[in-house]
Amino acid sequence: MALTGAMSAAISGLKTHMEALNVVGNNIANVNTYGYKSQRTTFKESMYSSLRASTGGTATMGGTNASQIGYGCSVGTIDMNMKTGTYAITDRTLDVMIDGDGFLITGNITDGYDLATESIDGLQLSRLGNLDFDNNGYLVDGNGNVIYGFAQDDQLDYDTDTLVPLKKPTDDNGDIMALTNINISTKGEITGSFGDQIITIGCVAMAYVDNPNGLTHLGGPYYQAGGNAGGVRAGTVGNVIGADEDSGIVNFNSSFVPGALEMSNADISNEFADLITTQRGFQANTKIITVTDEMLSDLVSMKR
Repeated sequence: MALTGAMSAAISGLKTHMEALNVVGNNIANVNTYGYKSQRTTFKESMYSSLRASTGGTATMGGTNASQIGYGCSVGTIDMNMKTGTYAITDRTLDVMIDGDGFLITGNITDGYDLATESIDGLQLSRLGNLDFDNNGYLVDGNGNVIYGFAQDDQLDYDTDTLVPLKKPTDDNGDIMALTNINISTKGEITGSFGDQIITIGCVAMAYVDNPNGLTHLGGPYYQAGGNAGGVRAGTVGNVIGADEDSGIVNFNSSFVPGALEMSNADISNEFADLITTQRGFQANTKIITVTDEMLSDLVSMKR
């Protein structure tokens, strides 16, 4: 029983180290992926069997400690590291990096969300700001998902009640304005030139999440709230909304860095160190299986 228990523990160790190796391999593979957030694996001990329970001391005898044997290990958690990565200069006007906390809000084309009555938890979140305008005038990311933000109302103030897909304005004929010199400021405000006029397209919104490490990774640069992440609240950077304290808009201390993208936060030196320790752990578990197999073989040989 003890020998088979040792082999079972070693097998669980092999499986767990293989999962850890998958995580390390994924981090290394994405070391040059813009906006990538690295992950780490933690192990936990598997259940124990008690050979002897602990006993308390008496007037005539001392107490004894419990004697227990474990059954190996398993994956405890696979955690995301949401630390901001360094920036890479791209010199593309509509590329933006988020310097600090927060996420871009992306999704499909809709009429918008009334922030007072509608939840935005179902929208996708992203740290990758490779933005551009499509042929219909919508501000989109590299995968064609529209970017949400705040548009100006008739008084040229930002409408903080409604989160909308950002889109170029139209002229009197209903045609999309042919804007030039389009820029995004460090506060996320997008402007362009229309003749001698400076036209404000809107302000890029940011998403606040109570627990960013609890987000669910949807693949690519996208995340979604739910479960332990908490709810999503819309916000801006640099207090661009300003005076309306009752708007419920979150004011981030972050800023946008135009003409740059966030690099992967995977540290290649740490990943290679983890790769070596994971490999050694895997090798040690294979040794346990080899030794256990030899001992079982000796037992079988005794019967011959």
